[in-house]
Amino acid sequence: MEPIHRPRGFTLIEMLVVAAIIIVITGVIFSGRSQFNNSILLSSTAYDIALTMRDAETYGLGTRAASGAASAGYGLDFTRAAPGTYTLFADTNPAPGGTNACHALPTNGASAPNAYPGDCVYTAADTTVSNYTLGNGVTVSNFCAHTSVRWLCSTTCGATSPCVAGSAQSQLDIVFLRPNATPFIALSGTYQASQSINQACLAISAPGNATARYIYLSASGQIIANATSCP
Repeated sequence: MEPIHRPRGFTLIEMLVVAAIIIVITGVIFSGRSQFNNSILLSSTAYDIALTMRDAETYGLGTRAASGAASAGYGLDFTRAAPGTYTLFADTNPAPGGTNACHALPTNGASAPNAYPGDCVYTAADTTVSNYTLGNGVTVSNFCAHTSVRWLCSTTCGATSPCVAGSAQSQLDIVFLRPNATPFIALSGTYQASQSINQACLAISAPGNATARYIYLSASGQIIANATSCP
């Protein structure tokens, strides 16, 4: 008479090993998914900022009226103290020829059609078009502007370009004004024509994602979302 073979079950050790493998695989999958989602979020945010910058350029070159000023420039304001927000504004203050104005008066004076208001810096006296919040932990982790000889940044500098490390710029303002696409760029709340600042770059980051995204603005007004890097 043949012996009866009863089916053999899993041992506790085998079940623990299988459970551990499942946990590890699940963790890897969710970690990869989280990084992928952050990557998509950063890319999308970079394009959103670039599109808002393009709006400012379009409004400024198209002389969109703002608060009674038909010739004001439009720009974006970024501050190191509030890295999760930025502002689209019309540069309506001061009046043409006023204190700290960054545009020289034309021959016909302040009443001429090409007499422009503004100091190329966002202040409470300017016209706020819209305030933007990045959300989801995304921040502007660094912003830089290029003078005629070097880069100045809010936090860090790369090793490939002449740059002042730790220059800790507190504010970046980019203003567009007709008739040229060349932007007016100010650092730390002051526009200085003598610095000849003609390029800007923003780095945006998200928690859990080591790879930042970059938005680059050239001297000709070209805007590149997801650029290769900042300096």
